[in-house]
Amino acid sequence: MTKWGFIIDISKCNACYCCFIACKDEYWDNDYPPYTAAQPRHGQSWMNIIRNERGKHPYVKVSYMPEPCMHCEDAPCIKAAKDGAVYKRPDGIVVIDPRKAVGQEQLVKSCPYGAIFWNGEKSLPQKCTFCVHRLEVGEIPRCVQACPTECIHFGDLDDPGSDVSKLLKSAKAEVLHPEWNTRPLVYYLDLHKMTRYFIAGAVVFGDTDECAEGVTATLTTNGSSTKTSTNNYGDFEFDGLDDGMYRLKLECTGYAPKTININLKTNSYLGDITLAKT
Repeated sequence: MTKWGFIIDISKCNACYCCFIACKDEYWDNDYPPYTAAQPRHGQSWMNIIRNERGKHPYVKVSYMPEPCMHCEDAPCIKAAKDGAVYKRPDGIVVIDPRKAVGQEQLVKSCPYGAIFWNGEKSLPQKCTFCVHRLEVGEIPRCVQACPTECIHFGDLDDPGSDVSKLLKSAKAEVLHPEWNTRPLVYYLDLHKMTRYFIAGAVVFGDTDECAEGVTATLTTNGSSTKTSTNNYGDFEFDGLDDGMYRLKLECTGYAPKTININLKTNSYLGDITLAKT
């Protein structure tokens, strides 16, 4: 059976807002019964763009995450709804019935992702529908169609031949806030850019005061290690880290190794690190 879902590649999103604009164009002043009433012109972001800035000057990394309704397998909004006002279709799409849901403002607070919005004029909770009205005539969601960087992938998660199914198998796709146990049908690639930390620095040869290219950097925590090498600017980076204690060791032939202990609580840029000639 078809199971529709998104896989969103955070590394490709540049916050152009084409997905948001396309969604607004599709739904503003347009009713699509029985799935949704028209979206108001202002105040709703069915495809919200979350900005995350990590680090501080002179080493700052900025990422963007498109965030629609997660169409959860275990959707809190369904539990919070009265009279069956929210339901899940066999294809996985969660729908807020625009007739039954009138006056049910409690649905807004029921969503832990903040993906449900209140239409005060219509006294109606509203959200992303995966453009179900378009799917039923063989078209893809407007946000997917409009994305110029192709960061939003859509398809049948249960079809092994679909692009989204292949991405699930070939890449590290994660859901947002798995601890909430909602089992979303929206997955992310490179989610660590929004949820985890980095350790970075720049290595300099002390005798020449030049960028130290090719230095081996080894990061160890809890008995496991990962390695990288400095680039031609002497820079190195470890990303996707949880908080905790780390040991960084820098090694290069002809220079004394250097070890730095790091208590990681947020993103850490170590600045210039000088290696002394032996």
